[in-house]
Amino acid sequence: MKLVRSAGQRRATNQTDPLPSLPRKATAMMEAMDACVNVSCKAVLFDMDGTLVDSTRVVELAWSWWAARHHLNLQTVLSFSHGRPTIATMEHFFPARDHTEELKEMDHYEEMQLEGIVALPGAAQVVHALQNHRWGIVTSAWRTLAEARIIAAGLPLPDVIVPVDEVRCGKPEPDGFLRAADRLGVAPEECLAFEDTRPGIEAGLNAGMQVVGLLTTVPAEQLRHRPLIRDFRDVTIQLDGERLKVELRDQSQIIDERGSKASLKMVSTRNYSR
Repeated sequence: MKLVRSAGQRRATNQTDPLPSLPRKATAMMEAMDACVNVSCKAVLFDMDGTLVDSTRVVELAWSWWAARHHLNLQTVLSFSHGRPTIATMEHFFPARDHTEELKEMDHYEEMQLEGIVALPGAAQVVHALQNHRWGIVTSAWRTLAEARIIAAGLPLPDVIVPVDEVRCGKPEPDGFLRAADRLGVAPEECLAFEDTRPGIEAGLNAGMQVVGLLTTVPAEQLRHRPLIRDFRDVTIQLDGERLKVELRDQSQIIDERGSKASLKMVSTRNYSR
C-alpha cells in the first residue's frame, strides 16, 4: 500500500510559496489541492469511540464517578485513558489493587447508558461505501459494549469486530489490528486504519499498517502523526476491483502552514475515545 500526495505537495523546497500573494479564494483552492492524499488498500479498519462513534458524555460520566471515588483529577484521568482499555487506566493509577469489582460496576454502567450515542460526521457514509468490501472495527471496548454502541449510533455491525476482551494485549500493542487483518484475510500492510488517539495510532503502526489520525479527540500536537483528518467528511472511498481508493483531505498540511491556532479550529468535535 502506498500513500501518494498531490502534485501540489511536491513543490521544490527552493521555490517561493505563492500562497500569500494570491487572492483568498485562489489560496483556499491551492491549499485544498495541497492537502489531497491518496491511499490504495485492500481493507479498512476503524477504532470505535471517538472515531466512528461519539460516546463522550457517557464515558466522561463513568470516569468522573471513578475519579471522584479515588480523589483524582478527572482531566488527568481522561488524558491518560484516551485510547486505552479501562483496566489499563485503573492499573496505571493504582497498580497494586484488585480492580475486579470496579470494572464490573463501570462495565454495567456503560452498557446501560446508550442515550446520546451518535455516529461521527461522515462515518455512516464511509461505512456504507464499504458494505461490499473488507472492513472491520478494532476497539478497546469489550464486545457487548462495542456492539451496543455501534447499533445505538445507527451504524451496521461489520463481520469483523475485534474487542479488547478477545486479545491478549490492548492498544498500543498491535494484537487487535493483527487479528482483524488475519480474519479479513488481508496482509497488515494492505490495511488502512483510522484512529483518534496516540495509543491507537501506535497500535496500527506497530501492526505495519498505514494509519490516518482523526482530530476528534485530541489536537494534532498530541497525535504526532500525519495524515490527519477532521472526521469522515474529509474521506472519499471508491472501489477499484479488489482494492480501495481512499482520498483524504489532509489537515496536517494546513495546520503546518497556519500554525498551532489552526489545529484547534480543525477539531470539529471533542470526544472521549477507546
